[in-house]
Amino acid sequence: MYVNFCKILWNKKIKAVDETTIVRYSKKYNIPIADIYELDKAYYSYLFSLDTTKYKYQIKNHYQPLQALYYDSLGHLKSFQVNCYAGGFPNLKWNKNEIMTTFPPKQQAPTESIVSLETQLKYLKPISHTLKPSIVDYDYIVIVYWNIFMGRQSKRFIRFVQDNRKLETEKKVKIIYVNTDNIFMEQ
Repeated sequence: MYVNFCKILWNKKIKAVDETTIVRYSKKYNIPIADIYELDKAYYSYLFSLDTTKYKYQIKNHYQPLQALYYDSLGHLKSFQVNCYAGGFPNLKWNKNEIMTTFPPKQQAPTESIVSLETQLKYLKPISHTLKPSIVDYDYIVIVYWNIFMGRQSKRFIRFVQDNRKLETEKKVKIIYVNTDNIFMEQ
């Protein structure tokens, strides 16, 4: 169920950000600079090219500004965290029902297969400091959508994902951080 936070979010004034700003905030949010990407504008064209009647809620979930998608090494979506399912005020409750106490986290948003790992990677634009992602040697790939316009919500979300990652001590996990500010600026 979606909370009113999502409705409030869309009324917020969003500004364009340049790479320098993204890097500055990445440092504030403890994001490794080599793992930062921007989301390509074509991603939303892809989402809305899907059958919007059949996939209405799935598209809406993938359209949110804060997301963590946990894929296994075969590219299957194992856990999906989305801001609209977190609830809470004034801070989103990412660990509601203790979902972040296991790796991968327990289910928050419904998992489905409309956006594969391969599709996710296709729409990532590296910044100048980014290393080309190699996902071959990893057991889990976590795609984290974050932004500057949500301020502390983004910072807290990233910390929850990073703390959750620390729970996995035997398998190799790669976190890819995807900034979404400029996508939402144009909406």
